[in-house]
Amino acid sequence: MPKLKTRKAAAKRFRATGTGKIMRRKAFKNHLLEHKSRGKKNKMSKMAVVDDRDAENVRLMLPYL
Repeated sequence: MPKLKTRKAAAKRFRATGTGKIMRRKAFKNHLLEHKSRGKKNKMSKMAVVDDRDAENVRLMLPYL
């Protein structure tokens, strides 16, 4: 069998935990931050778990995760 290629764009966006869950960063933290509260920005800084419905597609993009 040939090796499977990793989608490099997905590899830069997702990480796996020790238990196999896929983590992602939260949206809305790139720009237009002046009017957002400190609490909102702190909450957006944390990692989030990818939803189960999307995790299967992410695993196909990252075969060796």
